[in-house]
Amino acid sequence: MVDIERYNSFLERLVRITHEEPYNRNSYLELITEMCKEYRLAKGVTRFYQTPMMETRGLGDSFCDFDNGKAEKILLNIRIETQTKAIIVGTVYGEAEEEERTEEELVQLDTLYRIILGFVSRRRLLNKLEEFGFYDLDGYRNFRSFARFLDIANSENRLGGMITFHFDLRNFTMVNREIGRANGDTVLRRYYDMLQEAMGSNGIISRLGGDKFVGAFDREVKRRVYEIFSGAPVAYDDAGEKKINVAAAVGVYMLPNPFMMKSYGDIMDKIMIAGESAKRQASSVPVIYDDKMKMAKAHVKQVQNEFRAALENEEFAVYYQPKVDIETGKLVGAEALCRWIKEREIVPPMDFIPILEMNTDICDLDFYMLDHVCADIRRWLDQGREAVRVSVNFSRKHLVDIDLLDKIIRVVDKHKVPHEYIEIELTETTTDVLFRDLKRVVCGLQEQGIWTAVDDFGIGYSSLNLIRDIPWNVLKVDKSFVPKNNEDQDNISNKMFKHVIMLAHDIGLECVIEGVESIDQLEVLRQNNCNIAQGYFFDRPLPLEDFEERIDRKIYPGY
Repeated sequence: MVDIERYNSFLERLVRITHEEPYNRNSYLELITEMCKEYRLAKGVTRFYQTPMMETRGLGDSFCDFDNGKAEKILLNIRIETQTKAIIVGTVYGEAEEEERTEEELVQLDTLYRIILGFVSRRRLLNKLEEFGFYDLDGYRNFRSFARFLDIANSENRLGGMITFHFDLRNFTMVNREIGRANGDTVLRRYYDMLQEAMGSNGIISRLGGDKFVGAFDREVKRRVYEIFSGAPVAYDDAGEKKINVAAAVGVYMLPNPFMMKSYGDIMDKIMIAGESAKRQASSVPVIYDDKMKMAKAHVKQVQNEFRAALENEEFAVYYQPKVDIETGKLVGAEALCRWIKEREIVPPMDFIPILEMNTDICDLDFYMLDHVCADIRRWLDQGREAVRVSVNFSRKHLVDIDLLDKIIRVVDKHKVPHEYIEIELTETTTDVLFRDLKRVVCGLQEQGIWTAVDDFGIGYSSLNLIRDIPWNVLKVDKSFVPKNNEDQDNISNKMFKHVIMLAHDIGLECVIEGVESIDQLEVLRQNNCNIAQGYFFDRPLPLEDFEERIDRKIYPGY
């Protein structure tokens, strides 16, 4: 039996310890141990649940500050629901052979334990507020955590000289597809932990969402962090035997020293711009921000803002680059290429096409080109000209459009153009999902009598599957794949080129060689039975009027 003075002493000390700041855990544990021995307790367990649903599912935190290993029977079980609907459950155990507690002892225990539960609940809620504010639902630090880090470092004048970064993991969708989402989550967490360990206590990594992260670290650890950015093996099983290489597309901004941050935009704007640039390059070497990138971003925004009006005003013109039969010199086709005529000046395609590829603007431009090409072909036919087949480039971004085939047919048929005069050029794809879409589109066009061409074969990641599984009509071989005439016939480039052309002919594909600029290259094509060429040797891309002259002339001079 615990006398009233002893109980009051426990009560006063417990209230004082649980309310004093800073919290002294050692003093708290000493008091808990003393109380448990005085009341002959074997064990005390506290369980905290954020919501009633989490209590039902058993998803909570459990604490045990005293356990003598002899707990066998429950003396008290207290459940408290807070105003925020958090649940705290406390259970006190006794030893099996201990004498029964008096009613007064149980009342004293109930009071003391409710104070303890209230204290634990308050501290857990404070911890949860920290988690809610500075961590996401998966337990990663969030942007608020990064912002707090910057604020503190800025107030302590420590930001100068640090390296800040933004990154996306490369091909992480494919990683999830290969090893499963659960294993992908494990890889993501371990890569995150690996980076945080390399950065040390003076660095931070926070998640913006998905596989996008931002952070900062000291230059002293730059080498190790960059190594992880460029590619690191990450295990996704407990034994550490199953591993996958993870690399990041990283943009960094090296803070000058000294540096004082006026707003988060001083850093975020720069690392985001550098990060976008990093995603567009194949290398995993971090892209370092400079002022040219800011100018490039402004250019991107300008193009995107002006595109719609330019489309409506028909500022985009179709230029035609002839395709020529090198044996007869006859014009046999053309590729339609886009030129933006802005204030009587031609905007180079590289200044706007890659920007339109960043979103679906490129899809609207492709259909604009197809519409104008069909209008031209219809006019040639009506005028009695000998029209030729024209190829129109279509971006890979179209492939996810389930109605793409119908849309193409609708444009062609609107102009009453015979389908055999239209050729759709598509580039290869590296993902299984888009490969299936590519096959669906090509097969559908074939059924409608529209020609299809695989563009830039021989560069990128083209594979034999591309021409084995998809029924193309035309194989367009990039000029970088064409060997020079004076190379040894046993040279690997000559052999590869020769066998690709032979394979294409054997399976019935028409070969078009792009970028032919010299008589030597033309001779290489003749030696390898390549009949159709396209390039500056014959013509640059021509405006409509000049190309119509080529149609009327039919045969190139010199043949």
